[in-house]
Amino acid sequence: MIPISRRNFLKTASGAIAVGAIWKSAPMLHANPLDLPLGLQLYSVRNQIAKDYDGTLRQVAAAGYKEVETAGYFGRSAAQVKQAMDKAGLNCVSTHYSLADLQPHLDEVLAFTKTLGVKYIICSSPSFSPSRVKSAGSDFKKVAENINLEDWKWNAEQFNKVGEKVKAEGMQFGYHNHTMEFREEKGVVPFEELLRLTNPKNVTIEMDCGWVAVAGRDPAEYLKRYPTRISLLHIKDFKLSGPATVLNPPPSTELGRGTIDYHKIFEAAKGANIQHYFVEQEEFDMPAFEALKIDAEYIQSIKA
Repeated sequence: MIPISRRNFLKTASGAIAVGAIWKSAPMLHANPLDLPLGLQLYSVRNQIAKDYDGTLRQVAAAGYKEVETAGYFGRSAAQVKQAMDKAGLNCVSTHYSLADLQPHLDEVLAFTKTLGVKYIICSSPSFSPSRVKSAGSDFKKVAENINLEDWKWNAEQFNKVGEKVKAEGMQFGYHNHTMEFREEKGVVPFEELLRLTNPKNVTIEMDCGWVAVAGRDPAEYLKRYPTRISLLHIKDFKLSGPATVLNPPPSTELGRGTIDYHKIFEAAKGANIQHYFVEQEEFDMPAFEALKIDAEYIQSIKA
């Protein structure tokens, strides 16, 4: 996901309320490379779900997805969300919050997610350290452009604290990367520094393979290097043709139609501790559910 629009999405989602089924006989897919249920990050259908929550969930299931990760609940209670998920036949296993949204409301988030039955609470974007917030601002664009190594160290401390509380409630806390985590400073890669500074028992990683590739790094190599620290994956494709970032992204496309080698990534993932993974498509140049069906079929076709 691109959190600059994700952030706006989360703000508007709180007061909003998906569309009728397209494929009446879509197969109930399992993601063959790792023999795990096929998941979808619901940010992919943010426009549809804002208009018709229950209908969109039914379409997600009809397209072959069995698990979902949320990015906002559109003003619904945990009981209402759970009922909609159950009716659609979907298992909601993970949810996203920015650190700026998570920290002030952690107790509320924990109560909500426990009722919903979520297993993972994922931080989708970091914050500046308190000493820098007033001067630097706090929106995602400014954080992505200006976050530095000291900020990352502060974030690691916060992740450890939040992760301990999440673990005490029977869930797992994690962090989701974009591209700024790979911008070296003084020879240090922030992504690797976060892994070094966070407690493996309380902080896991949801690695967004697409953004890792956009940052010029190799997702497969990170899976080989940190096989026990990465337990969730985001699967997305881009048409990479030169330098890019989360703020200046390359064109988004359907899986298998871009330049990211997922055969290699899934082969490496077989040796890691992957528990769930989620397809996510940032933008579409065709109807969203047509594209998501292509994504699902691509995953099903991989024989890693």
